[in-house]
Amino acid sequence: MRTRTICVRTKGNTDIIDITPRLNELIREEALDDGVIFLSVKGSTAGITTMEFEPGLAKDLRDTFQKLFPYRADYAHNARWNDDNGYSHLRSSLLKTNFFVSVTGGALDLGTWQQLVLLDFDTRERDREIVIKILSS
Repeated sequence: MRTRTICVRTKGNTDIIDITPRLNELIREEALDDGVIFLSVKGSTAGITTMEFEPGLAKDLRDTFQKLFPYRADYAHNARWNDDNGYSHLRSSLLKTNFFVSVTGGALDLGTWQQLVLLDFDTRERDREIVIKILSS
C-alpha cells in the first residue's frame, strides 16, 4: 500500500470541485494499472462522491442539500459552539468523508459522465487535504 495526498483550495458553502483530473494524474505518476484507491478528506464538514459534474446538476445538488439541511436552521451544534456550521456537519455526515474507487487498465472505473468530486460544506474558504491510499496487485 502507498499513501499520497492532494490539497484543494475551496470556497466553502457547498463548493463542488472535480478532483478526477488530479486522481488521473496520480494514477499515471504511480503507474497504477489495476487496483483500488481509497480517498479520505480530512475534516467533518466536507464529503466525497461521484456525479456528472456539470453546472445544472451542481446547482441541483446544492439546492437539495439546502432543502435537507438549511443554513440558518436552529441546530444544537450552533448553540453548543456559538457558530453557524451545524448544517455543514450534517451534510458531511450524510455524504461521508471517504470513497473507494477501482482502477482497471490504468484508468478510474467511472462511467462516461461520472466524475469524483469534493464538496466543502463549511461556511468559509478552506485548504482541504485528501489522503489517498493506493492498493495494487
